[in-house]
Amino acid sequence: MTITALDHIALVVRDLDATIDGYSRLLGRTPNWRGADGGAHHAWYQFGNTALDVIAPTGEGHTGSQVARQLAEHGEGIWALAFATDDMTAERRRIDRLSMPSSEPLPIRSTHPETGEKRRWLTSVISPAASHGVNLFLIEQKPDAAIWPNSDVSGDESAAVSGLDHVVVSTRHPNRAAALYGARLGLDFKLDRTNPDWGTRLMFFKVGDLVVEVAHRLKDEPNDDPDSPWGLTWRTPDIEAAHKRIAAAGFEVSETRAGRKPGTRVFTIKNAPAGIPTLMIGADQ
Repeated sequence: MTITALDHIALVVRDLDATIDGYSRLLGRTPNWRGADGGAHHAWYQFGNTALDVIAPTGEGHTGSQVARQLAEHGEGIWALAFATDDMTAERRRIDRLSMPSSEPLPIRSTHPETGEKRRWLTSVISPAASHGVNLFLIEQKPDAAIWPNSDVSGDESAAVSGLDHVVVSTRHPNRAAALYGARLGLDFKLDRTNPDWGTRLMFFKVGDLVVEVAHRLKDEPNDDPDSPWGLTWRTPDIEAAHKRIAAAGFEVSETRAGRKPGTRVFTIKNAPAGIPTLMIGADQ
């Protein structure tokens, strides 16, 4: 298996500055990179186990036109899941044998608007027909590649977000999704749980130290509708401190409650940036 991690999650938004303000307050961290190219500009939040890339269109260009089309058709939200591979050529060859064609690798360049500094990475897009409607990218991340520094904490680190716990993908066809994320992408299929009390079947696929959670509502008969990325759950070292900080930052939050995972507590952010369903999780201290 050459998929090693979830490199980043890409979000599309209309107002980049407003979204940076919102996510900086929510995460308790500041972007460690801002860049522009291809008709779009973006802000990058780096964590130890993944990153969040927030993108908005600015005009003509390959990326800008893609983002503008996504916004027109689907609105703001999660645009893509980008998986890291240590060998782009081998991984493309492997998934192609499993009926998952991908685009020729494309060098992506991001230029800092003030310093002119550039960052570059190599990406390939898996065919949307093979990924059942979810935009899936491959990002080459060589073992000896320089590691981007984590985003700086603003305030108390124990109350800030330390990383991503899981991303939720909604599906109307759970067996198809299991074949995609488990058999084809080769993620570690850790758990398949159906709970009538939740009204949901949940499947957990581990990649690195986080999880891609695939959810199917039991009341929905399986069909061939496209899957869609749905929500994010972030980790924090001190759940009560994070609850206090995020409420003080102007977000509407639920009370903390026992999480489904034993030994955890969670709370919901009801007005997260870009309207993304968002949960915070931490140890029950």
